[in-house]
Amino acid sequence: MKITKLLGAALASLLVVPLVPAVAAASPVKWRLCREVTLHWPADDARTECAMVTVPVDYAKPGGRSVDVAISRIKASGRRDGVVLINPGGPGGPGISLSRSIAESRAGGIGVHHDLIGFDPRGVGFSAAVECPYDWTQPDPSLPAKEKARFVSERDSRALQRCVAADPEFARNLTTANIARDMDRIRLALGEPKIGYYGISWGTMLGAQYRTMFDRNVDKMLLDSVMMPVLDLTRLERDDLTAQENSFHEFAAWIARNDDVYHFGGTGPEVVKALLELRSRFVGKDGLFDGWLTSPRKDWPRSARDLVGAREGAASTMGWEDRHGFSSFQQSAVFCNDSVSTRDFEQVWRNRQALIATLPVAGSHGSDDGRCAGWPFPADPTPFTAGTSPLQLVGHAFEHTTPIAWARDMRARIGGALLTVEDDEHGSLMALPCAVKAVEFFDTGTTSTGSCPGSPIPPAA
Repeated sequence: MKITKLLGAALASLLVVPLVPAVAAASPVKWRLCREVTLHWPADDARTECAMVTVPVDYAKPGGRSVDVAISRIKASGRRDGVVLINPGGPGGPGISLSRSIAESRAGGIGVHHDLIGFDPRGVGFSAAVECPYDWTQPDPSLPAKEKARFVSERDSRALQRCVAADPEFARNLTTANIARDMDRIRLALGEPKIGYYGISWGTMLGAQYRTMFDRNVDKMLLDSVMMPVLDLTRLERDDLTAQENSFHEFAAWIARNDDVYHFGGTGPEVVKALLELRSRFVGKDGLFDGWLTSPRKDWPRSARDLVGAREGAASTMGWEDRHGFSSFQQSAVFCNDSVSTRDFEQVWRNRQALIATLPVAGSHGSDDGRCAGWPFPADPTPFTAGTSPLQLVGHAFEHTTPIAWARDMRARIGGALLTVEDDEHGSLMALPCAVKAVEFFDTGTTSTGSCPGSPIPPAA
């Protein structure tokens, strides 16, 4: 494993000169325009500034080895009331450009009275990013399914162990709790008595962790697309795939309502039967096909057209998200250091077969349960607890990345008010008109319950 600041991260760039010199946690931050210190930062961005904050690798050894965490800032455009730190999720997701993304979104009003602070968590992007090449060797296609799965598990286990062995101290300290401690070092470096926080996806676990450990230092906290309160990769996989299966049946019912356009059948069961029969022709490409079957609602018309094309022998290829800058090793490290799930292949295989039996479309596509096989350190999560600082949770009624039940579970564990967005989009609050509720929350502390509309499903075409 090689640790470097030269990984592309959210900027898709290399440093042309170092980011500003590292500063001690209590020292004033030395800001420079990001476009002056990084390659490919938008040249027209004269607002976003970048800096570094030094943090210990191991907080049990505060005088030991340290790394630099990259942060960004867009200053409040009006009367300044404080700062809001932002995290996009992952773990493994870079966040230094997120301050700009928020500023340009429907939630940009948060930046009228607050400095928007993005940051790359340790192990990602400009914050001691981890380079860890994975082994993509494929199993012998003649092997039985279970032995193929065992081959992949053992291959990935060896890769993780190689990466950890290159820097075990750093790998062991890639935890949600330590990233929360890094956030508090950022707070100190900024000279703020309290910070606001806006977290998305895994960023909601990071927020819950920070609030558990530093509740007195929280001004207001908003968590969108809320994760479960106890990280269990077995449950995460089951809940995610179950929600995907439900999404498929909802999509099938929508196609049935538009049978005059797509001609797969006039009832949901008829469409399900037709699509599963069509799917059986895509041996070896079922992952691609299932991407159409479980696509988000905004993509239903496009996916339905692709399915028609597949039926007629002219299916298009499916576009996949560009994850440049995403650190898969940092994600594995944080998950494996925090998760209570099994690391035994035989148990993982039994779990997988049970899902396939009950979820014929989504059940075979799990990748999280068992990803920690071979991880050399025991899980040591810090349990979340309730706090008293203002907390707004945001769940999404139909999404499968973070099912709405998780938001209710998190609320039961740590408190807060839950707003439900009527969509299946992950972390979409900032893109919707009801982002005004986020602005109001950070300005006044007023929380919201009930629901707000998401983007409508486009018409069949």
